[in-house]
Amino acid sequence: MYGVSRCRIAKLLGIVCPGGVIILHTGTRIVEAYIGEYASGKSELAINRALELRQTSDEVTLVDLDFVEPFYTLRGLRDFLRQQGLTVIAWGREDSFGLGETGSLVNPPARWVMWRSGHIIIDVGYGVHGAASLNLVEGALESPELKVWAVINTGRPMTSSVKDLVDYVKGLQRVDGLINNSHLGDLTTVDFVIKGLQVVEKAGEILNLPVIYTAIEKTLAPKLLAAGLNPSQIKAITRYMPGAMW
Repeated sequence: MYGVSRCRIAKLLGIVCPGGVIILHTGTRIVEAYIGEYASGKSELAINRALELRQTSDEVTLVDLDFVEPFYTLRGLRDFLRQQGLTVIAWGREDSFGLGETGSLVNPPARWVMWRSGHIIIDVGYGVHGAASLNLVEGALESPELKVWAVINTGRPMTSSVKDLVDYVKGLQRVDGLINNSHLGDLTTVDFVIKGLQVVEKAGEILNLPVIYTAIEKTLAPKLLAAGLNPSQIKAITRYMPGAMW
């Protein structure tokens, strides 16, 4: 009965369940979860990553698992992102506006997203409590495909120093790598980004975690390259989240 019940759920979510048996995806694909402190830029990087993958793949699912600050999540960009060819699992503004925290319940398809084919990018709520929402995704933390990236902005108080950053990451239930996204919004300078990278690298050495890349707004990327960073260590991004505020 347990398997049958799951199969019925799968069919409701549009997932093929031939002969009453769910076949979990086992092919090569990318499954990434982005976690981080408030204003780390994790949602921005999740969106940029999903759109990057969409350039070479027809199946890319972007999941809004951010229940901590529902008024500033990718759900505000849901329709736009769907127009870009992404499958977006997120509540719309009309689904939860005015409901406060009760409007932050898990979207049912998000719970079973690991059963879908194609690449999967998950935007997770900020902080320790936000990171715990990955437990709501069936099979995610047990999946060998999943990579959990902690997005770090040294412009935030809780991750501004090596010690604070190490303590913060140790409080998260799982992290597979660090991303330097040190920024000051419109006031970001290349010097600030580089100093942030130095902090993230030192913390990574202590935590035995790799630094996956440094993210920077695309207009500043040439200056960062001119400063001597290897192009493979840099990811130029577009800022979409300013348009997501409710």
